[in-house]
Amino acid sequence: MSKQRSQKPDPSELDLSDVEWKVSSYSGGGGDCVRVGRKDDLILVGDTKNPDRPPMVYTLSEAQAWVLGARDGEFDEMIGLA
Repeated sequence: MSKQRSQKPDPSELDLSDVEWKVSSYSGGGGDCVRVGRKDDLILVGDTKNPDRPPMVYTLSEAQAWVLGARDGEFDEMIGLA
């Protein structure tokens, strides 16, 4: 695994041609979801309906904090799951 960066790059400067994107099985295949990929030590989150737009870029620690919070239900109320 790569050493974490101290500063995140502008997403428009990244070469995303080799990124393998994943989409949640909960999206239902209708394109109403985000896609997630990894580029070196960065986690990328993009819009499935607009794949040509630059994705949001997060460090591994930022992405880990979000996923762990989601697992614990910390965001459920925000999206109508609570």
